[in-house]
Amino acid sequence: MREKDAARMYKREMWSSLALYAVILMLAIRFGRPMPEGLLRTVVLASPMIGFGAAFWAIVRHFARMDEYIRRTQLENIAMAAGITAGLSFTYGFLETAGFPKLSMFSVWITMGGAWAGISLLRCRLLAR
Repeated sequence: MREKDAARMYKREMWSSLALYAVILMLAIRFGRPMPEGLLRTVVLASPMIGFGAAFWAIVRHFARMDEYIRRTQLENIAMAAGITAGLSFTYGFLETAGFPKLSMFSVWITMGGAWAGISLLRCRLLAR
């Protein structure tokens, strides 16, 4: 499969899964928050994970379509992003004991995604020279 075709397929799958996530998230917030506490409310509020699962599957499929060099490069980028995220979250854990406000676990994924994107862009720029 050509790289452009694989990228086009990935974008279609990823945007579809993100749209699914957004719709389920809005419905979960709208209907789940006012529900009484219990198992049903927990399931409804966790239901956006269906969209996350679809996005995860799109990423796995995209990695399977990549050639070996691009796959290795992306896995290196993810490994570096995971290291940065681990270091930052570990550091912030110490800062919380010093009185800094507690952060939501959502911030970990934002940090990981930002680090992955930043590293990918930086390496792309450095390799293009």
